[in-house]
Amino acid sequence: MEHIRIVLYSHDSLGLGHVRRNLALAHALSNQLPGLTGRAVTGVLVSGTVLAPGFKLPPGWDWVILPGVEKSRSGYRPRNLDVPMPDLVSLRASLLESVLGSFRPDLVVVDRHATGIHRELEVALRRARAGGPVRVVLGLREILDSPDAAIAEWDREGGAGLVKSLFDAIWVYGDPAVHDPVAAGEIPHSFRKLIHYTGYLAAGRPPGSGKLCMLRPYVMTTVGGGADGHALAKIASDVALPPGVGHLIVAGPQMPDEQLNDLRRHATAGARIVDTLDDMVLHMRQAEAIVSMGGYNTVCEILSTRVPALIVPRTESRAEQRIRAESLAAAGYLEHRDIGTLTPAILADWLVKRLGTKVDRRRAQLNGLVRVPQLAAGLLLPVLESTGTRPLGHIREGAAHVAI
Repeated sequence: MEHIRIVLYSHDSLGLGHVRRNLALAHALSNQLPGLTGRAVTGVLVSGTVLAPGFKLPPGWDWVILPGVEKSRSGYRPRNLDVPMPDLVSLRASLLESVLGSFRPDLVVVDRHATGIHRELEVALRRARAGGPVRVVLGLREILDSPDAAIAEWDREGGAGLVKSLFDAIWVYGDPAVHDPVAAGEIPHSFRKLIHYTGYLAAGRPPGSGKLCMLRPYVMTTVGGGADGHALAKIASDVALPPGVGHLIVAGPQMPDEQLNDLRRHATAGARIVDTLDDMVLHMRQAEAIVSMGGYNTVCEILSTRVPALIVPRTESRAEQRIRAESLAAAGYLEHRDIGTLTPAILADWLVKRLGTKVDRRRAQLNGLVRVPQLAAGLLLPVLESTGTRPLGHIREGAAHVAI
């Protein structure tokens, strides 16, 4: 029996958020779709970061790494290749056409940018749709940007008409009770019929090694990929904590070496600085308190715990992290503070006051990694049945609340 073929695309210009989100989806789809459809899964993760293959894939999956792009003040530019940006876009577009044309996926999930960088994905999606019964989904984090910036981006990606012609559904990876991007003006109202809210992709992320690198008790600071996390990590490394309380600081694999070395040279007693962790969620669950930037994946991991958290959002590039921190703080799930008002003494005081406390996040919709395979099965089953494949399982409308 043929496998269900899936392509998950992310453009990956800054940080690791896009590829980490798609990786969580790959594991969930591989684990759950066979029971829902009667077919096993094989797939390709398309990414624009050379760090992607360092993450563990589910069985039956492989990587395609596109030549990288990065953000500059004037827009996107090549990360490594010394070529004009239009040439890089043409190269990436040709690779995307080849992947979708040769692999012939049953399902394509596009992360965040509907037609990719400078619409590099548009022709590949059009040809895939013309070539067979592929289902195409746009996956969006729960917050895009300020409304004006988000709507301008929709226009750059081709506008509402193009999006409706290319996509069968839009999955919003969040809880509209916390933040509704349609009501906020970040997603056009004309997309409402395509939208399904999945809840946060929080509960059920793939486990790591199960080994702690710190003796308890300890507090934890993490700055995502680390490319723009030095300012917060530096404040954290200067924090003086009570004797016997450790401080685990995760600088991220993208923090420049000179910044990482600076943290290690000047860190206070009891601090341990690492660039990566094999089991982030385990370390979060065992921590007494967490300080973090406001990236989607890190916040999802925090929400899956009962540990008190202070979010210090990124202030440049997008308003996304600030809006996320404010929305989740208003719901009572965490606290937030602007980095411009944060000092080592203020942070130390917050951490000490949170020692031994817990946060009740049971009202949060955290079961997105169960809901997404159900939605995928709902799109795929009509096609599988029309080709004579009877599903062995059935779609279960599982509860979206997860106890912590």
